[in-house]
Amino acid sequence: MNKPIGQDSRGRLQLSMAVGHYDRIRPLVDGTVPIEGVSPVFLDLSPEETFFRAFRGEEFDLCELSLSSFAVRQAAGDDTYVGIPVFPSRMFRHTAFYVARDSAIRGPRDLIGKRVGLPEYQLTACVWARIVLAESGVDAADITWVRGGLEQAGRLEKIALDLPEAVSLVDAPEDKVLPELLLSGEIDAIISPRAPHGFGAADAPIRWLFDDPAAEARAYYGRTRIFPIMHLLGLKRELAQAHPWLPSSLFKAFTQAKDHALADLFATAASQISLPLMEETARDMVAMMGPDLWPYGVEANAHVLDSFLGQHFAQGLSKRRLAVDELFHPATRVQFKI
Repeated sequence: MNKPIGQDSRGRLQLSMAVGHYDRIRPLVDGTVPIEGVSPVFLDLSPEETFFRAFRGEEFDLCELSLSSFAVRQAAGDDTYVGIPVFPSRMFRHTAFYVARDSAIRGPRDLIGKRVGLPEYQLTACVWARIVLAESGVDAADITWVRGGLEQAGRLEKIALDLPEAVSLVDAPEDKVLPELLLSGEIDAIISPRAPHGFGAADAPIRWLFDDPAAEARAYYGRTRIFPIMHLLGLKRELAQAHPWLPSSLFKAFTQAKDHALADLFATAASQISLPLMEETARDMVAMMGPDLWPYGVEANAHVLDSFLGQHFAQGLSKRRLAVDELFHPATRVQFKI
């Protein structure tokens, strides 16, 4: 077991925590919200670095984890981490589809029979993107998937995969990145959580597949009530076993921090967020999604997680169909009420 860093002068556990510096995490980092019994040592890393180090070296006591990678490992019997139903990253992935500006591809069904680049097949964003495709009748086997880096050539999957034979996954040339392949016509589209270079300006050579991804996302939520989960928190299982109080304390603190961040969206005296019309946008989202725009907990997200796990299995990524409760520590599945 990688032991916690130690204890501080008050006897609190010092735990390494690799979590992005999101607004919903910041109250923990700056001390506004304490974690009972814990003295956290935060590491502000990119998701790519966190996931790589977490799954390859198991370096952190608590960390943000890819939901897809976590499910792959859980289904294969690797229980190094136990989930805490805190979801630091959520995002509608209709913005993850990119094509060349002059492409004749205008919608999901135009991708049937095409070559589509992606950074890693098992990325959570790519799983959700294939769920969007499945809604339009496009199966993963209908596409040739080309794996490669967005900015650096030679990117590989961070965890080993054993995909069904029907899924065609090939590697990009060792000396080329996906935007180059798209603009040269060697691939027809890119699916990626990060925008490729060549996208952004009105006359940029790369555009979104969907003309109005936000409208597509709103319609998707209206049909499904799903706000896609990208990441969850993973706690070393041995720590949870050694300190039975720890999972609940973590869930409680991260939830309080998130509630602080949501309240800041509605600060009218002086905006806490550097985005004009933030309060108006937030109220539009509340009208669509309800007062808790970023729900944590198993109960509030069971339908989202169950849909994901079903599709994860259908896409050949998990070796068995996981149940939602398998992902999370028992102490965090049901919370007390006053």
